[in-house]
Amino acid sequence: MPTTPAPTAEQPMDDDARRLAELGYKQELRRKWSGFSNFAISFSIISILAGCFTTFGQAWNNGGPVAISWGWPLISLFILIIGFCMAELVSAYPTAGGIYWWAATMGRPVHGWFTGWLNLIGLVAVTASVDYGCATFLNLTLSALFDGWAGTLRQAFGLFVVILVLHGLINIFGHRIIDVLQNVSVWWHVAGAAVVVAILVLVPDNHQSFQFVFTERFNNSGFGDGDVGGLTFWFYVLPLGFLLTQYTITGFDACAHVSEETRGASQAAARGLWQSIFYSAVGGWILLLAFLFAATDVEAVNAAGGFSGAIFESALTPVFFKIVIIISTIGQFFCGMSCVTSMSRMAYAFSRDRAVPGWRLWSTVDRNGTPVKAIIGATLAGLVLTLPALYESSAGIPVAFYAVVSVAVLGLYLSFLIPIALRLRLGDRFTPGPWTLGRKYKLLGWIAVVEIAVIAVYFVLPIVPAGVPGNDGFTWSAVNYAPLAVGGVLLVVAVWWYASARTWFTGPVRTVDVPSPRTPAEPPERR
Repeated sequence: MPTTPAPTAEQPMDDDARRLAELGYKQELRRKWSGFSNFAISFSIISILAGCFTTFGQAWNNGGPVAISWGWPLISLFILIIGFCMAELVSAYPTAGGIYWWAATMGRPVHGWFTGWLNLIGLVAVTASVDYGCATFLNLTLSALFDGWAGTLRQAFGLFVVILVLHGLINIFGHRIIDVLQNVSVWWHVAGAAVVVAILVLVPDNHQSFQFVFTERFNNSGFGDGDVGGLTFWFYVLPLGFLLTQYTITGFDACAHVSEETRGASQAAARGLWQSIFYSAVGGWILLLAFLFAATDVEAVNAAGGFSGAIFESALTPVFFKIVIIISTIGQFFCGMSCVTSMSRMAYAFSRDRAVPGWRLWSTVDRNGTPVKAIIGATLAGLVLTLPALYESSAGIPVAFYAVVSVAVLGLYLSFLIPIALRLRLGDRFTPGPWTLGRKYKLLGWIAVVEIAVIAVYFVLPIVPAGVPGNDGFTWSAVNYAPLAVGGVLLVVAVWWYASARTWFTGPVRTVDVPSPRTPAEPPERR
């Protein structure tokens, strides 16, 4: 790819374009996003109206109320620490490639190669899971509104395809308003969550006690024979319940992926990243506590596999039940729209550096500065990943959905792990941007590394006993295919790397001839 000469005095660059040029890229994407819009995309992707509703059952079945009332704030704190570590990196390197660019720059091309593929599969999976969750709730909404709508599995998948296509089209043709829609999404999430909490507080005739919400334990997982005091519960079942928090508060790397479109990115993207985690953690905890206090019909929730909709249906009148699920469905639609934006920018940036097959196709932008082909290709990948959801599981819970969720968590958090570990290795040789952790980077970095390593183990484990090979009742439809999906991709890219890519993939490919005054090997300026 030929490089472009630096603009002359007749073609001046602003600070953002100059910093991008120092990092090696010309300004191709339109830089019109405000700092609030940058925050908005991660806040929308985290979406407490999505994850809290769609993966509630995972925590309910694996730990019960304590996995939510105590597990949510605990895991949120660890995720916030990960966010702080990443905020420092995006401040130093505000590029659309984000995560993999950091890894390749602070390490070697091989680090960027594996980070990029992990991040890409994670973004594809989180988009697929959000849109499938949205389709599930839309299916429930249509069943509640229209007597003739059966709400079958195949209808849910059909709605998923429609929603995925709509999100692709919005991102392709809505380039003039996509940042505005991100802002609208924030206010929908804030106002919508407040309305849901108010309904769950004011409408039900009865509520659960504080003792139930903060001390009750369930084990509906099938592991450990329902015991809630043994080692199996504390060290296997309960950690599986933490998938609710770990999945909901993810996708915040979107602040990095749209940094090339954000004004004042070195500051704005860093703030947007950690603030999206913090405010989602607070709002999500309030929302989930409202769920638990309203969950007075425990048997109905258990019979529904822990599905949050059973709480609303049993505790609310039909009118308020419909209001709650409609608010959530619209919030999830906004979330999926944001996911496609982030996913396509990552696909575009990784292709720009020639790492994706057909990179010339995916790295192009149209006259509006929109990576149209990357949007189309990435959404099709999300469709393929979700095909197992067409097959009904005998386990009584949406195993295929939780598997896609696990793929999203594994792919994204493992991709975060590599640059955070490389930052630790660089130590004082790292040159920070205007937003920096200072000397705290060591403590926070090691906490982040350990936390990600732990969840990487848990989320490849079977979700239900029927998914354990050799168990009675084993069925492939109950298998957590997250390790197969993530492991399969890693195997392919590893073989590809050693067979071919290591001879031609050199990491980020410069497209402008502006030398960077700051490299990771230089000592930081005194502050």
